[in-house]
Amino acid sequence: MRRSLVAVVVVAVAAAFTSGCGRMPGRPGPESVEIRPDKVKNFDLLYSENCAACHGPNGRGSAAAIGLANPVYLAIADDAVISRATTAGVAGSLMPAFAKSAGGELTDEQVGILVDGIRAWARPDALGGAVAPAYAGPAGDPARGAAVFAASCASCHGAGGAGGPKAGSLVDGSFLGLVSDQGLRTTVIAGRPDIGHPDWRGDASGGPLTGEQVADVVAWLASKRPMSPGSPYGSTPGAPDGGRTRE
Repeated sequence: MRRSLVAVVVVAVAAAFTSGCGRMPGRPGPESVEIRPDKVKNFDLLYSENCAACHGPNGRGSAAAIGLANPVYLAIADDAVISRATTAGVAGSLMPAFAKSAGGELTDEQVGILVDGIRAWARPDALGGAVAPAYAGPAGDPARGAAVFAASCASCHGAGGAGGPKAGSLVDGSFLGLVSDQGLRTTVIAGRPDIGHPDWRGDASGGPLTGEQVADVVAWLASKRPMSPGSPYGSTPGAPDGGRTRE
């Protein structure tokens, strides 16, 4: 009798553990196991951890960078452009390299997941039948660019680009030191809908900018970039360029 009673008690206790909790108390469940960073395959998580701080939640843009969900941007920037920027970064800008092969922390597979997820934001009708200037193009002429800026951009950004009633300065040395020529070109073409900046079709002159005009205004803006961005003085004794611009 006593042995039978002990057996019944043991079985009852075991059943309580297995049916009541599903596992021994204190033992971590599958949801508690941390996933290795290089094993993350979810686009939303990869984007929020690596891209959202600069490009905004869901690609909507922020003060730091263009929105990657901008439909015009996605119409002119193909998979190769987005993959190259994500993999190796963009020289002359705040965009760092993210791929392990270029010093970052993401695998090639994770870069591919990001590219595919960003491309999924594209809209087939983004251009409404219009033909946008190419994402990249030849260098323009700064002298012609000055005239393009005066006609198409100065009403918002002020005479000489120093800032106006609707928008800030585009010739600030610190700003130009943080944006590449391609970044300027991309913004002129794709605009910044998150801050009310029109695309290449909505300039003040009343007509869309041509590819040549885009290149020229970018060349003019680039000519205002200091050789040593961030210098607090107009001319610094001993500096290789004295803080001068590239003109």
